Parts: sequence; C-alpha cells; structure tokens
Amino acid sequence: MSDAVDLKGSVGEVIREAASLLDVEWGRIDAELLMAHVLGCSRSAMLLHHMRDPAPDGFAPLFARRLGHEPVAYITGSAEFYGLELKVTPAVLIPRGDSETLIDAAQDHFATGEPPQRILDLGTGSGALLLAALCQWPEADGVALDASMPALRVAQCNATKLGLAERAKFLRRSWRRDGWRRDLGQFDLVLCNPPYVEDDASLDPCVREHEPGSALFAGPEGLDDYRILLPQIAPLLTRDGIAIFEIGSTQHDAVAALAQNQGLESTLRRDLNGHPRAMIMSQGVGKGKANR
Repeated sequence: MSDAVDLKGSVGEVIREAASLLDVEWGRIDAELLMAHVLGCSRSAMLLHHMRDPAPDGFAPLFARRLGHEPVAYITGSAEFYGLELKVTPAVLIPRGDSETLIDAAQDHFATGEPPQRILDLGTGSGALLLAALCQWPEADGVALDASMPALRVAQCNATKLGLAERAKFLRRSWRRDGWRRDLGQFDLVLCNPPYVEDDASLDPCVREHEPGSALFAGPEGLDDYRILLPQIAPLLTRDGIAIFEIGSTQHDAVAALAQNQGLESTLRRDLNGHPRAMIMSQGVGKGKANR
C-alpha cells in the first residue's frame, strides 16, 4: 500500500475505504474501476462475484496514483465511449460521456435520409468520435486530423483494435497552419471536439495537471479555435452535409453568432443533463436556430 494509506480486507471493504479517501463525488466509481482493473475483470463481474474476495496487493500502487490526482483512465490505460473500449494515454483527452451527444445528434440527423459516406474528425485525439461514427455507419469511410503525432498513434491503435483501420485515415495536420485542408475533399459529416476551455478556468486537478492543455485551452473566452475553424467549414461540407461541434455549456450564443457570420445555419443540441453541448451546422444563409 501507499506509505500514507494502509487498506486491508476484502475487495468490498477496501473499495469502501478507498472511496472515502477520494474527495470527489465519483470516488466510489473510481475505486471500483481500479479494483476491477487489478482483478482483470469487468466492473460488473467484480460487483457480482468478487466483493468478498481478499483485496489484491496490486491495488495499492494504483490507488496511490489516484490519490495524486491522476485520472483513472490514464492509470488503467482505457476509457469507454459509445460502447467502445478505447486505449488512452496522457497524449489524448479522456473521452467523456457528454461528447456522445455529437454521435446521438448525427444519428438523429441521418435517421431519415441517406447515411453519411465520408466522415471527418477534426482534432481526433483517441479517435473516439470518428470510430464511434464508423461503427454506426458501416459503409462510411473516415479521415481524422490531429496536430499531435502521439495522439494519432493512439487513434490508429484504437482503429486497428476495433477492426476499422482500413476505413480510417489519420493525418497529422493543424488547423492553425495554412494548407491544412489541402486534398481533403468534402464530407457528409464533420465532427469536432475542439479546445474550448477558458485559459483561467478553474478545473479539477485531475484535468488541469494531467490532460493535454493543447486539447483543453482556447484563449480567454475559450473561443479561439471556433474563430479559426468556422470560417473554413463550408468548403469541407457536401451540399447536404453537416458539421457538429462540441461546445462549452455557456458558449452556445457566441458559437451560433460565429456560425451565422459565416453563412452557416446552426441548431443547438443539449446533453442528457440538459446542458448545451453541441452545435449542428449546415450551409445556408439565415438566422441561427436553437432548441431551447
């Protein structure tokens, strides 16, 4: 165990005590995920079959890392997104359930029409958005861009593990540099979870101290990357194509205005908690729309 913490007993007892030491509301889940990882089984299998077993020694060093604010996903090396188990490392942002809103929105949009044939993921990170989309539309191909080569290696690994490597192309490109759109062509669906956190935002130490700042921060208002990208979206879209961008919970009006200034029509999509989460944009001239 950690020099400062001595946890002994059954799996269930150690999980309870570990959760009490983590000063976060999701401490119980974190402790369960770490324990299941050490046991080499799923969390559900552990809860059903192993809670009275002796706690394994391997839990100690991992829990010590979590006490130091390291995210569970980086400790275990994996995270779940839209039913997919993805490899993650400190080179990529940890996929979050709120981002699944983008895939839900895309599914709703294409439910009554032709499915997308070409999908673009801007700032792919772990590849979560693109790979989830390719799983939804088996006939589609995808292109993913990221400025980070270590991130692209993670995304490529995930594509290979999921059997999607032949349908996904990964390119090292930064939208902050001229020429990033060269030879990409047009897409029926563009997905993007850009950096959108204000530079001085108050963040949990798990996030600020461990996740890549280049994937988080976007200037004093968190809008820098929207200002770069939105003027360049229309040429990437097919006639009936859409772009879906993740946004911060207070940014919907600002992003809608930026889209309108570029002749893009926009619709707001909220996440399961009712918070503004995604802007769905298409070509056209008109007043931005929002589902309130």
